[in-house]
Amino acid sequence: MSADFIFRLIGMAVFSVVGAYVGNGLSLYYTPDQQLMYTIVFTLVGALLGFVVTPYFTSRPLRALRILVGKLAAETLFSGTIGLVIGLIIAALLSFPLSLLPDPLGKILPFVGVLLFCYLGAALFVMRQTDIGNLLSGVSARREEGGQGNWAQANRTVLLDTSVIIDGRVADIAKTGFVPGTLLIPRFVLNELQYIADSSDNLRRARGRRGMEVLAELQKAASVVVRISDIDVEGVREVDDKLVILARQMKCPILTNDYNLNRIAELQGVSILNINELANAVKSVVLPGETMTISIIQEGKEVNQGVGYMDDGTMVVIENGNKLIGQTKDVSVTKVLQTAAGRMIFAKPED
Repeated sequence: MSADFIFRLIGMAVFSVVGAYVGNGLSLYYTPDQQLMYTIVFTLVGALLGFVVTPYFTSRPLRALRILVGKLAAETLFSGTIGLVIGLIIAALLSFPLSLLPDPLGKILPFVGVLLFCYLGAALFVMRQTDIGNLLSGVSARREEGGQGNWAQANRTVLLDTSVIIDGRVADIAKTGFVPGTLLIPRFVLNELQYIADSSDNLRRARGRRGMEVLAELQKAASVVVRISDIDVEGVREVDDKLVILARQMKCPILTNDYNLNRIAELQGVSILNINELANAVKSVVLPGETMTISIIQEGKEVNQGVGYMDDGTMVVIENGNKLIGQTKDVSVTKVLQTAAGRMIFAKPED
């Protein structure tokens, strides 16, 4: 049974009683039969009115408030609440001296003071929420030996892009603890992921379903905090644009591997955590002249080239390696080339 229906039933009962009293009061000077008719009619009208209008001042305002609160970041909500409480305390301290003023000031100013200080307290604390968070983290860090007084690291929110969920590596990275904080997935990202999973194209459908599996794996991981939020950006249709605007409002980074989103976000001053850059950074470092053992598995693009791969997936191009396909050879590194797609190593056989 929905909350709307329950409130409608309560409204019907209350308005029926009110209607019965009104009908009975309006028919005092009529005959008993007419009084009964008036009472029944007004009771039915009250019941109908209660059934129709009750949700508009009960459940629907509460639902709108819940949606509004759901769109707020946790840091914003916490800071606003603290500011509101402090504003109420200041208003309470000033209400007594203000009430001693002559009328009508003594009756009006305490109420005006409550409204003014509550608004100023909430607005000020929301405006300085980052500084307040850093201050609280610094205080807690001093109490705990070895604690890190960094609100951005311990309590920050990281927005997840659709592409990084589909990629799948985010689950392994998050489990290692290299992405501290809460992984926030807005509802519009989840909707896009579901749209891809329901695509008629087999490849897109497979990618979307893999993203759903990765998301389920993240939610099951005990060491990872994942939150799906209904927070949205009004007036914007593109998912990438919504993520950038949301990241600017919440002052949080975006975790992605989308090159275009990376560039757009950087131009607008939004921090980006790029998984591809992380993967390139943790690959094995080799220098010209070093020796390694590589299994040559295919021909290269150029004549007489062979191609193999290191354990981390780095491509190794071997000169005169086309005749060594299927063999494992010791090779000497001749050149290391860093490209946008990753690191490429050129080598030649030792013998």
